[in-house]
Amino acid sequence: MPQFDHDRDAVVARAREAGVETMLVAGGVDEEGGHLRALRVAESFGLPASAGVHPHEARLADEGVFDELAGLARDRRIVAIGEVGLDFHYDHSPRPVQREVFRRQVRLAREVGLPIVVHTREADEETAALLEEEGAGEAGGVIHCFTGGGELARTALDLGFLISFSGIVAFPRAETIQEVARTVPSDRLLVETDAPFLAPPPHRGKRNEPAFVVEVARKVAALRDEPYEAVARAASANFRRLFRIP
Repeated sequence: MPQFDHDRDAVVARAREAGVETMLVAGGVDEEGGHLRALRVAESFGLPASAGVHPHEARLADEGVFDELAGLARDRRIVAIGEVGLDFHYDHSPRPVQREVFRRQVRLAREVGLPIVVHTREADEETAALLEEEGAGEAGGVIHCFTGGGELARTALDLGFLISFSGIVAFPRAETIQEVARTVPSDRLLVETDAPFLAPPPHRGKRNEPAFVVEVARKVAALRDEPYEAVARAASANFRRLFRIP
């Protein structure tokens, strides 16, 4: 994203110094070719990437976009379809369009054998229902930047999905998310930054960056009353298993 244009090399270096072995560069189809920028960045640092139509940009998805995604899905650097999903908070794209684009991408993921990275905001019930209806468990995936409640978590786990926690889990009023973080099985747990957004304490209010994922893992470990090292090992192993990273 443009927030990193002036110091991208330093950001990646700080992440590696902090102990972050690898990270996923999320690429979204938009009017500025964000998915292609993500691929270039991923290749320059030897990182995996994803490609998908975020619900904000669902209105841009025509047959050409779906054809392009199907082609990208066969690129060795692309390890997931995403972010895909529903966002009923901002409604940047009409809800019926969001639903149809989400469905088609779940089907694409099943066809090409890639997991999906799901974005859902204020749409827990519809997200859960659509994932079940489209057989998303066949593709697998993760509910990224989890902000839902117990019902969405249970549906995701029943489908074999993982649940990923961002800096929000460390916010003082995130009791519902914190309770989910306490109970998610260790083999279904991921941590993330969602950089450049949602920096965890003590960095809240600053631009988020991948090095700060360490703080997310520390908070999750504290909630679970587990050693930080145990959460770090589990999250790393789960990431590699989900995205098939050697």
